[in-house]
Amino acid sequence: MAFSSEPVVSVKDLSIYQEDKLVLDNITFDINKGEFVYLIGRTGSGKSSLLKSLYADLPFEKGKIYVAGYDLSKTKRSKIPYLRRKIGIIFQDFQLLHDRNISDNLLFVMKATGWKDNAAMKARLSEVLMRVGLGAASFKLPHQLSGGEQQRIVIARALINEPLILFADEPTGNLDPEVAEEIFNLFKEINNSGTAVLMATHNYELINKFPNRILKIKDRVLLDSKDDLESKS
Repeated sequence: MAFSSEPVVSVKDLSIYQEDKLVLDNITFDINKGEFVYLIGRTGSGKSSLLKSLYADLPFEKGKIYVAGYDLSKTKRSKIPYLRRKIGIIFQDFQLLHDRNISDNLLFVMKATGWKDNAAMKARLSEVLMRVGLGAASFKLPHQLSGGEQQRIVIARALINEPLILFADEPTGNLDPEVAEEIFNLFKEINNSGTAVLMATHNYELINKFPNRILKIKDRVLLDSKDDLESKS
């Protein structure tokens, strides 16, 4: 496969509305392959709306979004599953299926994203569970796991298709500080292996301890720490 230097995310002049209310106004930014980027802003500022637009769960009326080679302004709903194979989505509230074990949770996602070979599915399932340090959890139900363990399963689920980027919406928001740092370190390991990460967070302790590029939403516009650095250089 030919190497591409194109950004994994490119947003141009994007405005997002919810119920006729302007949430984000005329924002532009890129995220390159392998970057780690924080997304911050007050509750209700539009962080989740932006993430939902990036993974094609919230339509937008103005501007352009390109994610993993897909032009979301032109991508038909029938093609969204193909986009989702190239990205990983991680939610604060886990969104695991509580009526089935961890193995069946992951197999459900595999089947939904086009996996058909049972042997390959089982092998990949074992790989991603080992990757997050829960190789022995496949037959447990979600309620038998701690919050930190459930978030590791959610990360494993997001890694199934070897995504180009992880979109994480407050992934440490429901965890105590020690567990939150463990989960964050897992994100860093994944990022160091080449996967880009866009993480919405309110955890300023982690931001200060592990500084990275910051996108900040304030008063419906987006401020980029990269622009500040470039203006000072």
